[in-house]
Amino acid sequence: MFARRVMVVGTGYVGLTTGACLASLGHEVVCADIDTAKVERLRRGVVDIVEPGLAELAAEQTSAGRLSFVVGNSAALESFEPGPDGTARSPEVVFLCVPTPMGAGGVADLRAVESVMEEVGGALAPGTVVVNKSTVPVGTAARTAEMLERDDVAVVSNPEFLREGAAVKDFLGPDRIVVGSDNQDAAERVAALYARLGAPTVLTDAASAELMKYAANCFLAMKLSYVNAMAELCERVGADIADVTEGIGYDRRIGQAFLSPGPGWGGSCLPKDTHALLQVADAADFEFRLLRATIDTNTRQRQRIVDKVRLAVTGKRTGSLSRVRLALLGLTFKAGTDDLRDSPALAIAALLRQAGAELVGFDPAFVDGPEAMKFRDGAPAPTEIEGVPLAADAVSAAQGAEAVLVLTEWPQFRSLDWSVMAAAMKRPLVIDTRNVVDPALLRRAGLTAVGLGRRGDGVVD
Repeated sequence: MFARRVMVVGTGYVGLTTGACLASLGHEVVCADIDTAKVERLRRGVVDIVEPGLAELAAEQTSAGRLSFVVGNSAALESFEPGPDGTARSPEVVFLCVPTPMGAGGVADLRAVESVMEEVGGALAPGTVVVNKSTVPVGTAARTAEMLERDDVAVVSNPEFLREGAAVKDFLGPDRIVVGSDNQDAAERVAALYARLGAPTVLTDAASAELMKYAANCFLAMKLSYVNAMAELCERVGADIADVTEGIGYDRRIGQAFLSPGPGWGGSCLPKDTHALLQVADAADFEFRLLRATIDTNTRQRQRIVDKVRLAVTGKRTGSLSRVRLALLGLTFKAGTDDLRDSPALAIAALLRQAGAELVGFDPAFVDGPEAMKFRDGAPAPTEIEGVPLAADAVSAAQGAEAVLVLTEWPQFRSLDWSVMAAAMKRPLVIDTRNVVDPALLRRAGLTAVGLGRRGDGVVD
């Protein structure tokens, strides 16, 4: 495999993972960011992201001379090692890994992509391939090509399929590589960057590649909304969701993944991508009722959790939560990350606060001490997140609480000393919205256990 000169624009989850992993495959990679302080930290080996293995991989590749960080895109274009004859060299491939957040009406905000093209489009060497790695609407590759106004620069769509908390693993061990372009040669050049991985590769047109990312994420969202609806049905008919999902998960057509009920799906991808695909469908005059129902089910799930808490604590569906102290275990949108974007835990916290509850939270991603996740470059852990005061540990959070809510599936919660937790609480009640803790363990500690879709927890809304 030939080593390529690769420029990566953006050093967030996708950009930094892409840069470090491509460098590990032997390519010369320069990562650009506009945040001077962030670039300085990266040069020192400090990664501001909780992502297993990423800091180590970035440091290893930096030491090996295959990965470097610069401030600004223009500087990145000039940062590659000169050729054997001393002549300057430019990147052969430029990855766009910039934010594409949800804008007004659910439309993806492409201003960052447009800004990069305006800045560097004219400076790209002939034959350069521009790669959209960010999740973008169908038609963005064509729009990017129009902005460039360069027949000698190709645009390729190469969507990422990375899970937060497993990004490095997913990049280096992918289910598939998707590359889309109307320029076959450019598509093959991008696919060749991943040749050492030996993954199945889908070469297609740009529009199909762009739609593929949305199709995958929206299918996963539908699967999660489906299992949450099934958990509610289990409660109403006396079935157990754990048994139901185990049974259907053995069906190869369904699989075991994304069959865990919870307080709703969130994070940086699924909410944004579901709304973006609705916009694509609306623009195509297609009423995507199934996807709209998926979103509505997820919104309803958060209120359903609040109603479950209300019933469990007061014994009444309309009982008051005013001045009821509740301990929230987990505030990130999922375990293994410090990401709070569109966290269902925080959405539920806001609803509980509106109902008058007094909240205190604990999350393993936001603690100090030797066990702390080292992503803050020495900065202290926050004392509050979106109006929720943070305790130093789970027992402190549980002190005087009338109920403990497990809102994120951190494995640490399974191994808590629940007898100590019970002694700290005002009332022995645990509402496990992730079904992460063994109900028998909770009961042995003298606690009433309420889960989602569990048979016999005694609380049915």
